[in-house]
Amino acid sequence: MSQQRWDEVDRYLEERLIAPDPVLEAALEASMAAGLPPIAVAPNQGKLLALLVQAVGARRVLEIGTLGGYSTTWMARGLPEDGLLITLEIDPNHAAVARANLDRAGLSDRVEIRLGPALESMAQLTEEAAGTFDFVFVDADKEGTRAYFEQAIELTRPGGLIFVDNLVRDGELVDEGSTDSRVQGMRAFLEYAATEPRVQMTALQTVGSKGYDGFALALVNDTHPRSARAG
Repeated sequence: MSQQRWDEVDRYLEERLIAPDPVLEAALEASMAAGLPPIAVAPNQGKLLALLVQAVGARRVLEIGTLGGYSTTWMARGLPEDGLLITLEIDPNHAAVARANLDRAGLSDRVEIRLGPALESMAQLTEEAAGTFDFVFVDADKEGTRAYFEQAIELTRPGGLIFVDNLVRDGELVDEGSTDSRVQGMRAFLEYAATEPRVQMTALQTVGSKGYDGFALALVNDTHPRSARAG
């Protein structure tokens, strides 16, 4: 199949399952106008994230990698009115665009953007004893995915979910000799996750308007053990 057909199928699904949304469309337009890379999740994946947030009854969400706030908006809408989403972004320009988009969406009261390297921000959350999260979305630089995932486990409640995006990398994931640091980053993440006793995880390949890729979804064990084997 071709990229053209994948695009057509995504449009078909979106037209039937996702209502037109001027706020989300404006977020994408503002991100493009500001020169942000066009790497936000597709609308159908955005809705998947929102549904997962709702399915686990999330009140607290952590996002690693804000970009223009498009995925942030989807997930924040899945929260109750008193819920909180903390999103971590290293680029001040990205954060500024996201803040404007979230203001437009009327979600500033339930979203906090923390600017700086994600691992430092995650360490600060731990130091602050800020509490655990019900859902974590990892979508930052792929080289750091293993470290983000390991820290995310510490910050996720037992029974919570961790979603790791952009796993398959156009199929290059299986190429152990790849010179792409992003591919090697995802391989390192998977090798770690496969033996991590505190989670149960699966991964899926995807095709669509964003090309050929995939994601991993991890359930943090109810007992949150360090000594048991992963299921």
